[in-house]
Amino acid sequence: MGAAPAHCGSPRRVSASDLATALVTVRGLVRRYRGVIALDGVDFSVAAGESVALLGANGAGKTTLLELLAGIRLPDEGTVSWADERPSVGWVPQRPSLYARLTTRENLRLFAALERRANPNAVADELLERADLTAVADRLAAALSTGTRQRLNLAIALAGEPDLLLLDEPSATLSPDQRHRLWAWLTDLRQREGLALVFATQSVDEAARRADRTLVLSRGRRVFSGTIADLIDRFPGAAGERDGEMAFLALIDEPQVGKS
Repeated sequence: MGAAPAHCGSPRRVSASDLATALVTVRGLVRRYRGVIALDGVDFSVAAGESVALLGANGAGKTTLLELLAGIRLPDEGTVSWADERPSVGWVPQRPSLYARLTTRENLRLFAALERRANPNAVADELLERADLTAVADRLAAALSTGTRQRLNLAIALAGEPDLLLLDEPSATLSPDQRHRLWAWLTDLRQREGLALVFATQSVDEAARRADRTLVLSRGRRVFSGTIADLIDRFPGAAGERDGEMAFLALIDEPQVGKS
């Protein structure tokens, strides 16, 4: 991915004009699977250029919410409303969505063509360079390492020049250095191009470092919206100890889960 920008460790500051421009707004979103409620009346919106973390344990509803935003599934109830001019949306699933028998370059060229880009070859070359994939351009995707496949997965999602990028636990399988390079690239995209992010994570630290705002999901419901610092203020811990993970656990262990 190349050298990390100096500002890669901090969330981008979203301006007042950004916040006035909601790319997508969801209201009362409900999704059921065979009678089991995966999402239970979730409300939230994402502003242009904003980074939003979906924080929750396994089964909280994070992936389901991302899939509804990506249009992979439809809600049983509720609405997903886009800006007047529907933004382009990129989808980065946790399991790489690519063709194992194609090379890195061929994957990028194919997805650029599917996105109806004017010059798929040029788009593939640009993404190879930006994702630091040039050295493996002619290697089969099946032969790539886990971290390299994830970079290719992200590059494929960027082939359509999205305004909003949806990522399902993008760093879960990465080593610390790979994680750093991934977030350096994402932060650079936000700074240079105003890309908005919604990413699922189980890491309180990742949410604190990489998101302007965090939505905590528990049992399919939105139980908190704000910064991790706000969450710690709500659950400061024993003797005033400021521990984000302990605050998160205290929130999801509350017997009465309500919207915040």
